Amino acid sequence: MAGNYDRAGEVKAFDQMKIGVKGLVDAGITKVPRIFHHQDVAVTNPKPSSTLEIPTIDVGGGVFESTVTRKSVIAKVRAAVEKFGFFQVINHGIPLEVMESMKDGIRGFHEQDSEVKKTFYSRDITKKVKYNTNFDLYSSQAANWRDTLTMVMAPDVPQAGDLPVICREIMLEYSKRMMKLGELIFELLSEALGLKPNHLKELNCAKSLSLLSHYYPPCPEPDRTFGISSHTDISFITILLQDHIGGLQVLHDGYWIDVPPNPEALIVNLGDLLQLITNDKFVSVEHRVLANRGEEPRISSASFFMHTIPNEQVYGPMKELLSKQNPPKYRNTTTTEMARHYLARGLDGTSPLLHFRI
Repeated sequence: MAGNYDRAGEVKAFDQMKIGVKGLVDAGITKVPRIFHHQDVAVTNPKPSSTLEIPTIDVGGGVFESTVTRKSVIAKVRAAVEKFGFFQVINHGIPLEVMESMKDGIRGFHEQDSEVKKTFYSRDITKKVKYNTNFDLYSSQAANWRDTLTMVMAPDVPQAGDLPVICREIMLEYSKRMMKLGELIFELLSEALGLKPNHLKELNCAKSLSLLSHYYPPCPEPDRTFGISSHTDISFITILLQDHIGGLQVLHDGYWIDVPPNPEALIVNLGDLLQLITNDKFVSVEHRVLANRGEEPRISSASFFMHTIPNEQVYGPMKELLSKQNPPKYRNTTTTEMARHYLARGLDGTSPLLHFRI
């Protein structure tokens, strides 16, 4: 690194403009600023099998109507999360037109007049509605090429007047449907652990929802940066809506596997909090998004099921899963403590759970 590079100063200058990565692209930049440069951008690596893909599971009506179907779905969920930590769901109850409207709403927010957008710009982690570039802009080694609108949608549904006008109605509609889907996924995961269907719901895992709506502008030098660098999610689970652009990759047995877009599917992945309370029975898996090589933006929305800050509910490995042969691997913690730890260290490619291991 050259001695005259003032990373902290450049980060602050960029942040204070409040224009996001999109603002840089709109200004016509042809080179990625140095604060976004990563050392390890390897787009391709050998795969053990070109046919390896994340399982797709049908969670349609039969899950409720037939014991046989439900058992079959639970077995598929268990196999998927134990092998990949990720799976896709179809027939999930959120209509295609709602998913499309959600993507349109996210794009509308990020592409509206920058002066309107700036009124939502904030780094206050307790703020329920905010827009910024990289939650870890100041703590990470290198920034990522994306802007994000974050909205806490449950347990307290926001007042309509607090939400951006351009996407207010679809955010409320989508999150209402997402809460229902989240409850179903937690039931299936509870049963996949050998517990009663409501077990995870009774621990309030399905109670709180934050929508992280990402906008990945085209990147002039995609081999220098990431859309999101390698990380695990802090949540209990995350349910992802992605558009047709692609770029999401999951780490499996040391190889990065592409997750090709399927317009009808939503992607479910397990988060660090679920790994902690299941005592490593279910594992939170690293994933990343490559910088956007195309000419149009990539749009996605990650539905994070986790408590908002501050929240003092204590979580530790579930006693039902522990034994002399399987003692607790983690100490008790709260989502607030985990979130503050996550924020302070940034996306550095190592598991934040190491900090909570006994």
